Amino acid sequence: MKRGRLFVISAPSGAGKTTLVKALLQSEPRLRLSVSHTTRKMRPTESQGREYHFVTLAEFERRVAAGEFLEHARVFDNFYGTSREFVEAQLRQGHDVVLEIDWQGAQQVRRALPRCVTIFILPPSRAALAERLARRATDTPEVIARRLADAAADMAHYREFDYLIVNDDFTQAVGDLRRIVAGRGEDLSSARPELAPLLQELLAPP
Repeated sequence: MKRGRLFVISAPSGAGKTTLVKALLQSEPRLRLSVSHTTRKMRPTESQGREYHFVTLAEFERRVAAGEFLEHARVFDNFYGTSREFVEAQLRQGHDVVLEIDWQGAQQVRRALPRCVTIFILPPSRAALAERLARRATDTPEVIARRLADAAADMAHYREFDYLIVNDDFTQAVGDLRRIVAGRGEDLSSARPELAPLLQELLAPP
């Protein structure tokens, strides 16, 4: 049986990654989503096992010690990790798998599974990123300010990814994701020069 492919999708907070991944999975039902484990509190709109597997810090640390995570990282004040067993089992069975994780986790996955395909989502501008974070209404103003401050540091890692997608027009961004999954995303390389002005604005000091 042909081994499945692993697609790793990362973005700064507020770039629209979760919404894009949800639309990708709806349009490509053969894809499998790996649901991460996290120590953060469940939000009112979330449920156990759908957005995340919510676990205690003690349980998370036990899984780390047992080597159960393909990757794990601390993001803000919480921990996130990807089940090694789930991902490996799906790939062995020939299923393509999507991981929605941060750049730190992507680095670890790339070391463990160097044939993975990595995709980074960018906002169309810094102002758009700030507006999206404020519109979510799930975080305090202090947390939003902190996320904005960290976004430029996150985006500075874009060169580590195979592909870059700008989430300006949502339908086009979903189409770009589908093209990459289909193996037709050559024009979406992270090295394409036309993104230079946008990257300069996004990475400039605040």
